[in-house]
Order: sequence, then C-alpha cells, then structure tokens
Amino acid sequence: MPRQRMRRLLMEFREDARLDQVFIVLTLGSALISSLGLLANSAAVVIGAMIIAPWITPLRATSFGILRGRLPMVAQGLVTLFVGALITVSLSLLLGKLAGLPDFGNEVLSRTSPNLLDLGIALVAGGIAAYAKLRSEAVSSLAGTAIAVALVPPVCVMGLLLSANQWSLALGAGLLYLTNLLGILSGCLVVLAKSGPGLRHHIRRSRLSLISLSLTAVLVVPLTSSFLDLVQRGRQQTLQRQLQDTIQNLLVRETVTLGQEAQLDGMTIDWDQNPPLIRVVVRASRPDVPSPKQVAEVQKLINERQDLRFRLVVERSAVEVVGPETAPNPEPPEGVLPLPPQQATPPDPPTPVPPQPAGSAGAGTAPVAPQPPPE
Repeated sequence: MPRQRMRRLLMEFREDARLDQVFIVLTLGSALISSLGLLANSAAVVIGAMIIAPWITPLRATSFGILRGRLPMVAQGLVTLFVGALITVSLSLLLGKLAGLPDFGNEVLSRTSPNLLDLGIALVAGGIAAYAKLRSEAVSSLAGTAIAVALVPPVCVMGLLLSANQWSLALGAGLLYLTNLLGILSGCLVVLAKSGPGLRHHIRRSRLSLISLSLTAVLVVPLTSSFLDLVQRGRQQTLQRQLQDTIQNLLVRETVTLGQEAQLDGMTIDWDQNPPLIRVVVRASRPDVPSPKQVAEVQKLINERQDLRFRLVVERSAVEVVGPETAPNPEPPEGVLPLPPQQATPPDPPTPVPPQPAGSAGAGTAPVAPQPPPE
C-alpha cells in the first residue's frame, strides 16, 4: 500500500475514533428509536435505529489502530464505544422504568441467546465495513452492514431487561453485544491485513491483534453451546409435528375408532423426562374411548416408527352432541331422479284489448264499450 494512501487512511481513522458531537447526537437518536421500537415490538423501527447508529465507525478505527499498534487510537476508539454504550444502556433503562411493561415482545427476547450464527454474521459484517472504507465505491454497503450486525439494539435490550430485574436475560443480551463487537473487530482486522503488503505483516507482529482474535475465539465456547441448543430445539419441534400427525392418524383413522366428532385439541412433549412424555388432549363423543389398552397400542406403534422411545398419556373429555330430531326427506320412486324444488313464477301480464270504432260491431253482437286510454 503506498505511503500516501496509508497516511490518508491514518488521518481518516483518527477522525473516526473521536468522541464528538455528531457521535453523541446519533447515539442518542439511535438509542431512543431502538428502545421505543423494542418496547413497541416493531422490527421496522428497530431497523431504522440500526441505520442511524454510528458505532461501526469508531470500531473500525479501533481495528486499524490494533493492526498498526497505535495505542492512542485504540484507546480513543474504545472510549468512544464505551461512552456510546453507557449512554444507550442508561437511556433504555430509564425508558424501561417509565414504560413499566410486565412482559417484553419477541424483538427483545430474540436478542438474549446469541449463538455461532451471530458470530458469523458479525465477522462478515466487519469485513464488509473495512472493505467499504478501503473502496469508496462500496461505501453504500455501510448502512446494510449496520443493519446486519446490530450493535445498538442488544445494548438497549440489556437496559430494558435490567429495568425489569431480569438479570439472566440481560446477561444474554450483553453476550450478544460482545459477540458483535469482537466479531466486527476481527473481521475488520482480517480484511485490512489482506488489503496490501503494508498491513499484512502487522497482523503477525501486533500483540493486540492476537489478543483480539483470541478473545473472539474464546467466545466460540458459549456460542457453540447456544447453537447446539438451537439445533436441538429445531429437531424437537420437527419431531413433535411428525408425532402429532402420527397420533392423529392412529387415534382417528387407523387404530382407535373415536367417532366423527373426535378431535385432537393439543399435544405437548416433556423432553426432560426419560422417556419423553407425550401428553395428548382428545375430545370424543364416546367417554370410554380411547381405553388404556388402546392408548398402550398407540404408544407401541409410535415407538416402532421412531428411533426414540416415548410414553403416551391421553387426556380424554367427552363431547355431548345436542340437536333436535328432524324427519327425513321423502324418498323419490326408484329410477326417478329427484326434481329440484319448484320456484313460483309470476303470472303473465294481461293482454291489452285495442279500442274499436263506433258502429263496427256485427249483428247480434253487443257493442263493445270504449276502453279508457292506457296511462
């Protein structure tokens, strides 16, 4: 990389790391919009807050300072990020206390359990952020990068959860913020190091680079555990849907005759028990079905079709069919198709009689009285 371009990048990154009025104003606006959007459970509002957030700029400057070994730039960038996080968590904590919501929506809860997928997104977003700095024609991608990596919303979630004294969930939101922070930092380091020979050798000699990459690697341990839990929940939900269809077929169509009014009201699986307990709620017109013997037969068939053994419990409730008796419709004679019901047709209108001139009546015929003209 030419020295002139390196000097220009150094000056630009030094400006990006500063804590100035623009950064504070944009942080306040982003924190307000994000906190209100989270309280309203509005994804569109939260996305708008991500676009306004200016945090990627000092974080990108911090990665450049780490790569070049410039401690003042690193310290300045970290102080700027710390002040932004402090402003955001304080503001969201205050708004959470003022709102006093008993429960939070999915926009809040979805940011409390980060996994390896979030780290992968942060790494790619950090690389794109560094690439946009090196290539002016790619600067338009910075807004999309801010949306993808979401630095401000996790901090707002942490403040809202702290206002409700939900410490464990707030810790999960803090882990998501740390994941995004280190992921962006590491992604920027790698892309900046690959941008030219002038920066490539710095990543091998810089101890700060090794420390930041090591911290990112340490995050893999808790994030892997969360990712495995996510995969397990997905498999359990898929298996539960398959079991519900199987039990529906066995109880209503194949094994047990519950009647036409039989209906499965719901099914839950307690995965903490061994074997897992399947609890099915059935409504049937006969109070004696399914019998314990029939439930045991259904359980046997389920276990034969699955690799995992289950225990089946059916909660049955009788359905009483109420309705008045109605006489059947008359049967048509054999070989005669029933006719559709006849609809009454209106009578034809009377035909008007034209008037005849006087003296035109024949012999023996009574003269016709003149008719009044039609109206």
